[in-house]
Amino acid sequence: MILTPVKRLILETLWNIGKPLKPTEVAKEIGIGFPSVMMHLIGLSKMGYVETPEKGYYAITVHGKEAIGFPKLTKDKAETILRPLPPNKAFHFYAEIGRSLGTYADSLQAFCEKLKTIDPKAVEFHLSRGDFEIWIIGLGDLELARKITLVKGLGLHGEELKQKLYEIVRERCEELAKITKSED
Repeated sequence: MILTPVKRLILETLWNIGKPLKPTEVAKEIGIGFPSVMMHLIGLSKMGYVETPEKGYYAITVHGKEAIGFPKLTKDKAETILRPLPPNKAFHFYAEIGRSLGTYADSLQAFCEKLKTIDPKAVEFHLSRGDFEIWIIGLGDLELARKITLVKGLGLHGEELKQKLYEIVRERCEELAKITKSED
C-alpha cells in the first residue's frame, strides 16, 4: 500500500519520538491541524500501521515501521546485531584522523558502554563523519543508524550529545535483547 506524504510523516514522527503520542501532540509536532491528523491516524490504524496502546494515544506498529522502510526485526536478526565481532570489524574510537584513542567496541552493547566514558570531542568527530551510522549499518541495524543520523539535526554538542547518543543506543540494546528472549 502506498502512503500519502502526510501518513508517512505521521508514521515517521511516531517512530522518531519512540513513545505513544496523543493526536494533538502529533499535530503540534508536524504542524498540521488536529482534524486532519486524527483522520490520518484512523486510516493508519485500519491499515495496521498504528495502534492505541492506551486510550487516546497512538504508537507505530511493526507493520508501520516496515511501511516506512525498516525491515522486520526477527529474533535471528536481533541476535546478529548484538553478536560480538572480531577486532578487525570492531568500532575503533579516534579523537581525530590519525589519532586513535586506543579503545574499541566489539559489539553494540560494548559500543553503548564506551559512549558513557569516551571523550565528547571524539563523539562529535565520529558523528560529523557518519562513522557511527556506517558501523551500525554494517551490524545490520538500519533503524538505529537512522536514529543516530537524526541526532545530527538536533544541534547538540559535548556531554549533551554524548548522553543523547548513549540513551538511543541503550534503548535499542534493550529492545534487541527483549526480542532475542522472545519465542518465535
